[in-house]
Amino acid sequence: MSAETDFIVIGSGIAGLRAAIELARVGRVLILTKDRLTESSTEYAQGGVAVVLSDDDEIALHYEDTLRAGAGLCDAEAVRVLVEEGPRYVQELMAWGCRFDRAGERWELGREAAHSRRRILHAHGDSTGREIVRTLLGQLIGHPRVQIVDHALALDLLVEEGRCGGVRYVETQHRRVQIVSASAVILATGGAGHVYAVTTNPDVATGDGMAMAYWAGAILCDMEFVQFHPTALALPGAPRFLLTEALRGEGGILRDRFGDRFMLRVHEKAELAPRDIVARAIFERMRETGSDCVYLDLTHLDEKFLQRRFPRVYATCRDYGIDIARDAIPVTPAAHYFMGGVRTDTDGWTGIEGLYAAGEVACTGVHGANRLASNSLLEGLVFGARAARRAIDRARQPGPQVRAAEHAPSEWSLDPEIARTVRHILWSQVGIIRHQDGLQRALTALTEMERADLTIPTRYFLTVARLVTRAALFRQESRGAHYRSDFPAPDDRTWRCHSAQQRERDIFTLPVQGAEAS
Repeated sequence: MSAETDFIVIGSGIAGLRAAIELARVGRVLILTKDRLTESSTEYAQGGVAVVLSDDDEIALHYEDTLRAGAGLCDAEAVRVLVEEGPRYVQELMAWGCRFDRAGERWELGREAAHSRRRILHAHGDSTGREIVRTLLGQLIGHPRVQIVDHALALDLLVEEGRCGGVRYVETQHRRVQIVSASAVILATGGAGHVYAVTTNPDVATGDGMAMAYWAGAILCDMEFVQFHPTALALPGAPRFLLTEALRGEGGILRDRFGDRFMLRVHEKAELAPRDIVARAIFERMRETGSDCVYLDLTHLDEKFLQRRFPRVYATCRDYGIDIARDAIPVTPAAHYFMGGVRTDTDGWTGIEGLYAAGEVACTGVHGANRLASNSLLEGLVFGARAARRAIDRARQPGPQVRAAEHAPSEWSLDPEIARTVRHILWSQVGIIRHQDGLQRALTALTEMERADLTIPTRYFLTVARLVTRAALFRQESRGAHYRSDFPAPDDRTWRCHSAQQRERDIFTLPVQGAEAS
């Protein structure tokens, strides 16, 4: 079946929903979401939104903190846009009824690693993402120009003569293939944490949008920079539930199996060191002590404070038999966030006419080599809205119906055997600590698995895994979230640049934008 609309948004996290609100002001919007409407990484975001709202904070400090965390690879203009426009979009959320936490008459602001001020705005203690999704959906549900299709798996971006004119997708519950043309498509499909065996991400985060854009001809940048969250719940049979960095911001201490507070010897900021340093220190301490976890100790903090500030963490740990006011929590690092993705400018444009990207699927250069904690929700708000405005400005009437095969694929699920193999390869060889030998073995194995008869989701899954591995092998230095044991130091002379990959081209580099991004 073929149809047409004005705009298509793929994804229902913070970037996609904020883009859809903007687009609906002028035209018809079709939102496609892979699972249920609220299933996205945004829904599970605990920590909050980093934004300058207090009198003792400054935009310039947020800018400097973001650049510093990005380890020399942040594009300065993208960071400027994020920190300067962020307060406006957060205040807009408040006007729409988003209930952020207050302490009396003031906003209750948290502190997280690598921030020089308390600037993390949170909601219901540790359910910030869920509250933001509720607020954004309140602007969209029932809107006369918005159509939402859940359980809709995007299969292809339809590109003709250099212009993206629509999407082919399958309604997985009804086994129906649909083709929709539009004047613009916005990718907001999130990240790809599930290419790793251990991840905090929801099951939908398999990198479909990144791979679709790659096969459509877009450039993907910085795919080697995968952030591993230091603290995910490590219990047999339990999901790798994320334990927000705000737990350490409020005084949580990391200890090894013997009770040693090892971070004091690793970094001057101890538990509040940048995420890559903390994750690597935990990984190495686990290896040194022969343990499969370390422990996050909150037992010195007030129980009522923990219940009020972290109700979701408190309840989840209790469900698994842990009282965080009395018991140390077993934790392990887990794949969490992709700094890399589809290369865009600060208006979300991918370089392909009619195709835009925002949120974790995109790479504006705002995060550099290592995302500053709690900048991701702000990124979704700011760049989701900007991508939508650019799409509106450049919109034209849909042309003739885009052409694509309308037959339903015989199978559109991810091959479970290949998925298990890929996840093991990436976790063991392309994980927190990397080396040329392991990376080369991983790349060879991934390449050998690619063949013509794969389902589309399986091909996309392998594509993302291969792009991550190829970029990690290419960058012969250690920087931010990318650590090579055979090249343990950064090399600004050669590698202060973005890695870039495009279909039918060898891997290449792009310069970091902005003289201040050092």
